[in-house]
Amino acid sequence: MRLVPAGLALAILACGPGPAAAERYETSAGAVEVSRMASGLSTPWSLAFLPGNAWLVTERDGRLLLIEGGAARPVSGVPEVWARGQGGLLDVVVARDYAFSHEIFLTFAEWRGAGAATSLAVAKLDQRTAALDDVEVIFRQEPPAKGGAHFGGRVVEAPDGTLFLTLGERHERETAQYLDNDRGKIVRIRRDGAPAARNPFSGRADARAEIWSFGHRNPQGIAMGPDGALWETEHGPQGGDEVNRIAPGRNYGWPVVTFGEEYGGGAIGRGTGAPGMEAPLHVWTPSIAPSGLMVYSGELWPEWKGDLFAGSLKYDFISRLSPDGRDELERMFQGEFARIRDIREAPDGAIWFIAESDGAVWRMVPAPGS
Repeated sequence: MRLVPAGLALAILACGPGPAAAERYETSAGAVEVSRMASGLSTPWSLAFLPGNAWLVTERDGRLLLIEGGAARPVSGVPEVWARGQGGLLDVVVARDYAFSHEIFLTFAEWRGAGAATSLAVAKLDQRTAALDDVEVIFRQEPPAKGGAHFGGRVVEAPDGTLFLTLGERHERETAQYLDNDRGKIVRIRRDGAPAARNPFSGRADARAEIWSFGHRNPQGIAMGPDGALWETEHGPQGGDEVNRIAPGRNYGWPVVTFGEEYGGGAIGRGTGAPGMEAPLHVWTPSIAPSGLMVYSGELWPEWKGDLFAGSLKYDFISRLSPDGRDELERMFQGEFARIRDIREAPDGAIWFIAESDGAVWRMVPAPGS
């Protein structure tokens, strides 16, 4: 076990794009330019945009960086994280009302005595001092588990202010089917961490009231479309990575049904479908290890409006899928950037993404004249 405090020495090697950093690539929408926005990062996991030109990026070992005007500063006050295996500091999301509340949300793996689990904290960000104030852990996955895999950890804020949080089954696969725990679930909570009103299992004595959907393995992508649709991507085992449109109270099958198999071969569960279990809209076999998910607005590329974008950790590309989530339409930059961990749309419509193994953040815009 390793607990990592905030305030570690800064190790950013370069920030800010320069003319020499831009590379030109061809896509279905024409030529694009990709510029490096930061490098020298240690296992970056997520990024989020602040008003103006500032932005945040998490490093899995426990560091949150504030990048503004091409300069990076470590943010103090980050909760202690359990940085082991796939655990650590994970997602960062800026609250919709940040201009008023100054709040951000952080997900992280937290050691809880007998094991670790995914937790969600809210804090006020002081951009002047690069510090978090009033840090409060508002949700803790129950129960914790030993081992360092399958934390999930993506969060998205709905227009009504409720939060959807993805939670992996922590390699305890059967627990994803039971409603008395938070493993292998997507939960919906209020800003104070309490279960949101009108959740599908509210009032049931045999279920946790925060659960929105269940039967998930390791969901590392979640996004909300402009129509309110909630989209999710999750890692299957050997094969069977999924795209799902999430509906309240639905069972997404793991580990009873899956398009994947045991590592090294062998069937899992009953097959690829069963009554009462939702079929994925799209399946990747072999697995691409999807992480990060975005529904694009069409601001800079109108032809991509409504399309889903997901990063691939295994094959190093960005997958573009149709607005209904069923068809993979394009694989962008395959082999050019190592382990694409997160993908986000910036306020100006540019597409930013994290190349985890490169320790870099990149920005994509249309190439001049395209």
